Amino acid sequence: MRLLIRLRSRRDVAYDNTYHHKLRGRMWQALEGSEFDERHDEGRPAGLCFSNPFPPRDMVEGDKRTLLVAAPERDMLGAIADDFDENRELNIGEMPFEVTDVSMLALDVGEPGTRGVLESGTGVLIRLPPWRCEEYGIETDGENPTFWEPEHTIEPLKTQLENNLDKKHSQFCPDDLPGPTDRSNDLFDSYELIKTFAIPVTVTQGVEMTYILSKWRFGYEVQDDHHRRHLNLALDAGIGGRNMLGFGFLNIDEDSVIPAGQTAMETSGHRGQAR
Repeated sequence: MRLLIRLRSRRDVAYDNTYHHKLRGRMWQALEGSEFDERHDEGRPAGLCFSNPFPPRDMVEGDKRTLLVAAPERDMLGAIADDFDENRELNIGEMPFEVTDVSMLALDVGEPGTRGVLESGTGVLIRLPPWRCEEYGIETDGENPTFWEPEHTIEPLKTQLENNLDKKHSQFCPDDLPGPTDRSNDLFDSYELIKTFAIPVTVTQGVEMTYILSKWRFGYEVQDDHHRRHLNLALDAGIGGRNMLGFGFLNIDEDSVIPAGQTAMETSGHRGQAR
């Protein structure tokens, strides 16, 4: 599930690419006093992820932007929606917005046999633990965090993505259902790296770190209902680490989706008729 939040800029302002910490703070503010407030200090996935306010460019007063907020729990999104309905000012650092509309969306990768692509718009954070570095022959000084980079090859990334999603599955899905690491097949069929980049991020008040992120296009074909659940969980909870800072937020590339039982040519034809 996710919220679609429509915003309007309240003044001329430059776009702030370091919005992560400030937007996270607004999310926790929205959850204050709710049943989810205690997750702030639990040290495990909060089950919340969000996009950047997009499109990411400088604004003049009255410009419109959109924010997406995803979570596997409808009640959590409901608490945020209620707060945004009551408190229409959304200040993300120096970017002052007015919330003009909040609506709920249900996103689904499709029934078994559906093919498509998931895009990581905000960048994925993969931190390799020391024992994994040793296992994969990756040099590390043991003091500074080791973030995934292309030179490390795809296998460590795939392992960390699935292990991370497995923890979220254990937290948000019934215990009797198999998790991502219980399947023999990979979570995704293809991994197209768009770019890697480094950005400074405020991880807590007064503490800044440089994170190395990567943007991807993940191809998939839904194998069965369990795989469908895993992919939808990735959409709801985000992939990789630091989702509560907005990293690992995924979207479906709608133009890539081929429903079960259809060919790419048939899908293209239907889209052409719709236009």
